[in-house]
Amino acid sequence: MTKPVALVSQDVHAFVDAYRGAYPRDVVTVREPLSADQDVTALIAELAARGRHPLLVCENVEGLGVPLVTNLFASRERIGRMFGVSPDALFDAYQQRANAPLAPRIAACGPVLDCIAEGDAVDLSQLPMIRHFETDRGPYVTNAVIVAEDPVTGIANLSYHRSMRHARNALATSLHSRGHLWRMLQIAKARGDALPVAMVIGAHPLFMLAASARVPFGVDERSIAGGLFGAPLELVRTPRHGIGVPASAEFVLEGSIDSAAWAEEGPFGEFTGYSSDRSTNNVFHVETMMRRRDAWLVDVAGGPYAEHLTLARLPREAEMNEKLKARFPAVKALHYPNSGTHFHCYVSLDQSRDGEARQIMLALLGWDPYLKNVVAVDGDIDITSDEQVLWAIATHFQPHRDLFVVDGLPGSPLDPSSTAQGTTSRMGIDATRGASFDGVRAIVGEAARERARRILHEAVGEPR
Repeated sequence: MTKPVALVSQDVHAFVDAYRGAYPRDVVTVREPLSADQDVTALIAELAARGRHPLLVCENVEGLGVPLVTNLFASRERIGRMFGVSPDALFDAYQQRANAPLAPRIAACGPVLDCIAEGDAVDLSQLPMIRHFETDRGPYVTNAVIVAEDPVTGIANLSYHRSMRHARNALATSLHSRGHLWRMLQIAKARGDALPVAMVIGAHPLFMLAASARVPFGVDERSIAGGLFGAPLELVRTPRHGIGVPASAEFVLEGSIDSAAWAEEGPFGEFTGYSSDRSTNNVFHVETMMRRRDAWLVDVAGGPYAEHLTLARLPREAEMNEKLKARFPAVKALHYPNSGTHFHCYVSLDQSRDGEARQIMLALLGWDPYLKNVVAVDGDIDITSDEQVLWAIATHFQPHRDLFVVDGLPGSPLDPSSTAQGTTSRMGIDATRGASFDGVRAIVGEAARERARRILHEAVGEPR
């Protein structure tokens, strides 16, 4: 157990400084000039190709005028350090805190109120953003957390939505998830109103994780952030609509979404690895622009890279892990591999009776609307290894007996193989051995393995 790095304060600057001090080898700082057109993504891609996923600080990206920080969530080990746990204890640590929400606290002032532009003074060309992929329509904000408050209860919804410049004082954005924000927009439309919102661009990583949480409609993710911090989230009110946003945020845009307005948006490199132009084409009219005096651009590496996938997926994995283990004691572990974007899940179990794996897979496919394929394996398979899971499929799975498919279900509209309405089919693969399996694994004994480690260490300096 390590001391949680994330709890120094609710300020991402303090987090990065503390993390750099504690784990300097896990931070890469680039001081040479970079283009705002794809250079940052290229660095992340090259590091990933080398098996590296460090926190990346780019101090000199042309045209931004601010430092850029990215790849915060690319490493599960780094996220574990935010909670003071190892990666294998991350789900339990996240759920323990998320299940103990704390209501936010309103502060009189905060760094995000350092500089405020309103009305005609709003100019989104002053908002730093970069182009991530050659196929993108242009520069995008990938870390855009939209905050919308219920006008009666004050309960807020937080959700991520890719956004690009549309006009001097407007962004084009997609509510493609058609989740809670979409529902709030339809309620406002029925009243004949636009929906007041605030967009947070850059904040502490625990706030960012809370914005990815899957909670019922009417649950305030700002309280989930308080649970993750172990202290109430410090908020300030936006000048025009009084929406509560993190006091230490980097940038906040305040305004409204008009359900009748339409704007070209996309294509953008999505988590599937494909450039997507599926969009709801909404317009966010910006009335106020707020920022810290010493602001950073906290970017999320889009596309199929580890940060984008893990940030969006970890709260869902943690929830599924908790629900499955509570309902099915046979479940040992759960993993959503990056190779499957958001669409694959591996579950390991110690099956006590035939059919149990199928029941568990059906539960997963019913609970998680993004999942298309679930593979069940025995408890001795390392489900963080695609190679081991594929070996289990190769040696344990019989298609005529161990596969089932359900079709015509809602899925992700960003899945390029789904229908235009986002419907998909789902598949379960039972790659457990089963009660009648006849085979004994070939293994090398531990004593011989230890001798081999000693020989290699003495002969060629390999670590033991």
